[in-house]
Amino acid sequence: MNIYFISGIGADHRVFTHIRLPEGYEPYYIHWISPSNNETISDYACRLADQIDATQPFILAGLSLGGIMSVEIARRIKPVCTILISSVPAASHLPKIYKLAGRLRLVRLIPATLLKLAALIKHSLMMHPAENRRLMRQVIRAGDDRFIRWALTAVLEWDNEDIPRPLFHIHGTRDEVFPIGLTNPTHIVQKGGHMLVVSRPETVNQFLREVLPSIQ
Repeated sequence: MNIYFISGIGADHRVFTHIRLPEGYEPYYIHWISPSNNETISDYACRLADQIDATQPFILAGLSLGGIMSVEIARRIKPVCTILISSVPAASHLPKIYKLAGRLRLVRLIPATLLKLAALIKHSLMMHPAENRRLMRQVIRAGDDRFIRWALTAVLEWDNEDIPRPLFHIHGTRDEVFPIGLTNPTHIVQKGGHMLVVSRPETVNQFLREVLPSIQ
């Protein structure tokens, strides 16, 4: 069965480098496209779904923003299941300060280059081993500034509460982007941060080995 992976803000398919699927599953990677001015996540997801072959059964798996996109795509074309990694399935699971920032349009005041610099510093200090630090530096530096700015604004203005079923959701207790206390994951990773696919891939792979057979 085909599994379509969607990465997070400013990232690409390389963040899934360490993911290993069970036999019988084929990974495909959805690539970000240029957003239109003031385009909503809902409309953007509709265009992103053009990369999916919906003529045969498929699974959606999204990391962070990719999880939000997976939820929106699942509202339009029905996957066998939706898998969220370090993400949230509904806007009400976002921190209230995010919604306030969206209403005040604070993101427009922060250069995308500054956000990328902050991410580079964080991963340089916290990501291990050195191989993973190099990977994250490459991914972050390649991020498109215009897309990052649009994506942050779109997330802050997201208003969906329709959660797709079946849904599997793995989340770390130390996720600094989407606090675990605001969402309801099906699988919890103790002391796990936001980038589980890079920092704790063995745990994510075990999670996939557990949940994928259950949907056959």
